Amino acid sequence: MGVQQEAGVGGEALEVWIDQDLCTGDGICAQYAPEVFELDIDGLAYVKSPDDELLQDKGATTPVPLPLLTDVVDSARECPGDCIHVRRVADRVEVYGPDAE
Repeated sequence: MGVQQEAGVGGEALEVWIDQDLCTGDGICAQYAPEVFELDIDGLAYVKSPDDELLQDKGATTPVPLPLLTDVVDSARECPGDCIHVRRVADRVEVYGPDAE
């Protein structure tokens, strides 16, 4: 199994997390990037680990794979709940999502 290259601005690794308190359960994220997002039985979206495990801990993050960067960013932009946050791993600065500058 090869190492999956992570996305980043200028080669910096990015991670994504979902604020379930704001999630509306529309599932747009899971449509854009089903490899990264999934709706659980509670009707809310969660991120998945690189091993396809649903991460249900509050604030759980997962790496953004480089081939899926556009899909993850589109998910954050189209999310009606504004609950998807993409940030740099190195300094935890949000680069896409409601808190991006």
